[in-house]
Amino acid sequence: MDFSLSAEQQMLQETARRFAQTELPAHATDIENNNAPPNLVLRKRFAEMGFMGINLPSAFGGAGLGHFEAVLILEELAKISVAVAFPVFEASFGPALAIAHFAPKALQQRILPQVCSGEMVVAVSMSEPHAGTALTDLKTSGKLSGDKIILNGSKRWCSGGGHADAYVVYCRLSNDPGAKGIGAVLVEKGTRGFTFGAPESHMGWRGIASADMFFDNVEIPVENIIVPAGGFKKLMEAFDLERCGNTTMSLACGQSAFDYALDYVQEREQFGKPIIEFQAVQLQIAQMKMKLDAARLLLYRAVNNAEQSLPSIADSSIAKCYANEIARDVASAAVQLMGGYGYSKSYPMEQKMRDAWGWGIAGGSIDIQKINIAAALVGKRFNQRG
Repeated sequence: MDFSLSAEQQMLQETARRFAQTELPAHATDIENNNAPPNLVLRKRFAEMGFMGINLPSAFGGAGLGHFEAVLILEELAKISVAVAFPVFEASFGPALAIAHFAPKALQQRILPQVCSGEMVVAVSMSEPHAGTALTDLKTSGKLSGDKIILNGSKRWCSGGGHADAYVVYCRLSNDPGAKGIGAVLVEKGTRGFTFGAPESHMGWRGIASADMFFDNVEIPVENIIVPAGGFKKLMEAFDLERCGNTTMSLACGQSAFDYALDYVQEREQFGKPIIEFQAVQLQIAQMKMKLDAARLLLYRAVNNAEQSLPSIADSSIAKCYANEIARDVASAAVQLMGGYGYSKSYPMEQKMRDAWGWGIAGGSIDIQKINIAAALVGKRFNQRG
């Protein structure tokens, strides 16, 4: 197996790296300080660079490249800040992919070009107050009434909640119990009866909006059904690809923390010499590097095995789980290596550590990924309710 990048992939990666390092730091600082999501100007700049919808078909305005190329670009952008890279994450690994794979053609043609141009932000809304990990317990429901779906219920922990222009909402579209009754619809911001709670404030992820969402007899056309009742398995297959995006964001947190710390330990002097000269520091740096390389290889395996389709739950869960864990480890070690400077908000390290923790909660917790891995190993789904 060849793990080297092609000349075209190297050029793509280097282009994204140069762009990120020259154009994104000022945006990232503004986003962190003001807790404001990336604006339309920045999204359109991403679109000009071809970064929005990297792996979406060119017919919709995407770059028509593969998931692997999307991973390469996303990592370089997210090294600056996960919040500044979030629009690209959503357009390449989030709800846009569910629309591209499963939505009716008319809905694809109406929504995806706007995503790829940066004009529209689409978020995914899954969790509810009493249905997060136990997603098949969700209660938000859509009832057919003529040529409309009447949606009622509430949602929580939607990344993009209150900011995004449209939402892929998982809901119960039939009276069948459990997963059999679940599908997904597209709900656009401003639709009558669709409202939001107060903006959430999190430990990290400043600039990634979140708010409760409420549906009070919200009428949407039946043409907005992305996946009908009984399509829960399809939705979760698409979500396996979202896990690869989550993995990439985790990896970027860890890698950027490591890069900063590596420079620091070569410059910082104690007892008359750079601290990299001390064996304890050398061991820490080596361990950080090994973890990052292993996480990257697991990510590359997941996206390569997908072969332009959707990755397996085993590959994506292993990659996400490991990257989530080591991103926290690496960022924490980087803070410790920098001492007081690592703990100071004058330097980026404490932000890296705060942001790294979020990815092991979002998109299915670390422990749930381990259950997925065990289930794949023995070829059965474990009944958590038994």
